[in-house]
Amino acid sequence: MLTEVLGFQQVSSYHANGDSGRPVTVFAAGNGGPGTEVHVEAGRHLPAGRLGRGGMHHVAFRTPNVAEQNEWRRHITSAGLPVSPLIDRFYFHSIYFRVPGNIQFEIATDGPGFATDEDAAHLGETLALPPFLEPRRAEIEAGLQPIAPYAPAQ
Repeated sequence: MLTEVLGFQQVSSYHANGDSGRPVTVFAAGNGGPGTEVHVEAGRHLPAGRLGRGGMHHVAFRTPNVAEQNEWRRHITSAGLPVSPLIDRFYFHSIYFRVPGNIQFEIATDGPGFATDEDAAHLGETLALPPFLEPRRAEIEAGLQPIAPYAPAQ
């Protein structure tokens, strides 16, 4: 999936937890480096995935714009995988598809961006919600817990 459909290259491998650990294969997009790698541990010995703390909902990749996203959608569909229609998330647009093992992948556009509805210099100072979630603001805010201030280790 990663190499034949998404164009990643297998670049290395290592063992989780040292030499006696389970093998992990590293795949990279483009020229590799930070933010371009996917580390994959596969095997029947692994527990089934489940949502919750420590779980994974989906893996997201980025593309610069909707035109390239549409090209990805056509490419993935031609590989035999069902792909969602383009979904407008207000801050970006997304498509979703599932790969073998039932892992959900997302390809999201870079824009329009998180500074769409607030000043970039003040991002994160208040809770900004996309318009489609605004009717649920009270419910969402009620479920939030304050984040403790960062305290560097001594």
